[in-house]
Amino acid sequence: MRALSNALTQDRLHHAYLFTGTRGVGKTTIARIFAKSLNCEQGISAEPCGVCETCRAIDAGRYIDLIELDAASNTGVDNMRELLENALYAPTVGRYKVYIIDEVHMLSKGAFNAMLKTLEEPPGHVKFVLATTDPQKVPVTVLSRCLQFNLKQLPPQLILQHLHYVLEQEGVASDAGGLVLLARAAAGSMRDALSLTDQAIAFAAGKVDEAVVRAMLGVIDQGYLFDLLEALRAGDGAALLSIADQMQSRSLAFEAALQDLATLLHRLALVQTVPQAIPEDEPERARLFELAQQFSPEEVQLDYQIAIHGRNDIELAPDEYAGFTMTLLRMLAFRPSGAPAVARSAPVAAPRPAAVEAAPSRQLAAEPPAATRPATMEGTPDWLTLIGQLNLQAMALEMAKNCVLSGFDGNSLMLALSPSHKHLLTSKMAQDRLQAALNDYYGRPVRLQVTVGADAASVTPAVVEQQAKQARQQQAEESIRQDPFVREAQAQLGAQLIETSIKPLQQQ
Repeated sequence: MRALSNALTQDRLHHAYLFTGTRGVGKTTIARIFAKSLNCEQGISAEPCGVCETCRAIDAGRYIDLIELDAASNTGVDNMRELLENALYAPTVGRYKVYIIDEVHMLSKGAFNAMLKTLEEPPGHVKFVLATTDPQKVPVTVLSRCLQFNLKQLPPQLILQHLHYVLEQEGVASDAGGLVLLARAAAGSMRDALSLTDQAIAFAAGKVDEAVVRAMLGVIDQGYLFDLLEALRAGDGAALLSIADQMQSRSLAFEAALQDLATLLHRLALVQTVPQAIPEDEPERARLFELAQQFSPEEVQLDYQIAIHGRNDIELAPDEYAGFTMTLLRMLAFRPSGAPAVARSAPVAAPRPAAVEAAPSRQLAAEPPAATRPATMEGTPDWLTLIGQLNLQAMALEMAKNCVLSGFDGNSLMLALSPSHKHLLTSKMAQDRLQAALNDYYGRPVRLQVTVGADAASVTPAVVEQQAKQARQQQAEESIRQDPFVREAQAQLGAQLIETSIKPLQQQ
């Protein structure tokens, strides 16, 4: 706004101004201050006195020479013509008539054409201030006759300072953590920040408390996010899923969790590269710096990319839980070299994408060895074989693979679900699709019962699949190690084999 201040100080004023920017950044407020600057009884200046009758009348919304029009509700050409006809008359009490037209992009084509004639030949006593959140919809002929000022979103730190000042003036108790959350939730809009603060005060009966603000906004508890990153650093897949289960039990939004996780990773990157960017009064400063030391910059950058892509893809996932946990498992799978190995307790093993491929042996291309298949009871089907014939997909297939067959009497089929996948029971769609697939296979209704009960020693089809996958991986690695070309390159050129880049060819 330096250009506007200089214009007022030097009395070099244009007849029309256009303020653009997102909601709540101060477009209309600045327009009213501009009207005070033009008509202040102390003279034209960039700093109106605020105490004269004119300034107080403008603040109270009763100044006769300040006309405000909401274009969203007055879009017609008749409204604009009436306004412009009045513009021809001299101001009643002030130096200038100031017309503030909010959301000007909502005017009709006819209204814009009516305005254009006045903008081309404006009376000397009239100033137009147009405000819009969408300048692309304003005709070029109007834009070319206005001085345009783009108001940027307010940084969270500035919003935080203003909220602290307002609450201090109002005598409302607050804590730093709650104000930080409100400043972030405002997304650059001071008006939204003040509205959210009013809501928080009402929600907490007269104060702004971090715990209350978190509950009001539905913000993910930062403690969960820190715990997720610590589990990721330890390579503990079981801990990752356990934390995700806790978040699900509290009905936390997983899409918001991925957004907050990306924000946390961004702050870790700042700690690693520009630590002074983290303010001294940051409530989580100590834990941020501690966690930043446990990750390499490459890990932080990679996990950030995975988090934002996971958030974009979560709508394509079978459900939000699956999309969230898949993102976490992807972080676990694609960690840079040198990171700790995945803990043995992790329920998944993650091969890296490979630059070298090896063909699987014929033995591995066949069915998994009998020793790895789940045992079947006499008179009951082989569950692993049956799954392959049911044409299941998505969550229904995941549920089936993580169950063992616990009983079958010809009319009822009982499955015991692995406790580590108990969250699948919440998906009624998965059970319905599995039920429908069984009915189609047997050609008659078959009652399906799924309960959590498979013990740790149970060999589910998912475990069988993983064992076969690991066996194929081992075979591929051994095949590459014994390859004559590879061995010759190692002997004569000192080449090194990157085993993590090897993956088996897909079975035909």
